[in-house]
Amino acid sequence: MKFEKHIYSLEETEQLALNLAERLEAQYTVTLEGDLGAGKTTFTQALAKGLGIKRTVNSPTFTIMKQYEGRLPLNHLDVYRLADSDEDLGWDEIFYGDAATVVEWAHLIEEDLPEERLAITIKRIAEQERLFILEPIGTRYIELCEELMK
Repeated sequence: MKFEKHIYSLEETEQLALNLAERLEAQYTVTLEGDLGAGKTTFTQALAKGLGIKRTVNSPTFTIMKQYEGRLPLNHLDVYRLADSDEDLGWDEIFYGDAATVVEWAHLIEEDLPEERLAITIKRIAEQERLFILEPIGTRYIELCEELMK
């Protein structure tokens, strides 16, 4: 089951992320896929804003993970540099702790991801247009998507 949403502006991207942030709880995992410049970090920044995070959120490309405090703590991972690594960063603590987690380039650590998660693919259609494909994996994520798409 997949849900698709066309987005035509940064404001619409932000609104989708804010709506998702309202529904996130500890141990929720959201994975983000998309080409460079598709909007993965922009989406994460809006998600963080929706969680009440005041710090500047940027891609943790060189540190792999950044943690932010808000209504709900947020782990933000960019695993692009782990492409050919077998490194265990303490996945259980990251995914099953008291935070929600966003993982950019998640396919690179597929075997380490939680079995249940919300997989989001962002496709760049035009300068401002994106296609968001939400694939819920697990019952709570199906319900989450149904709420988001109302």
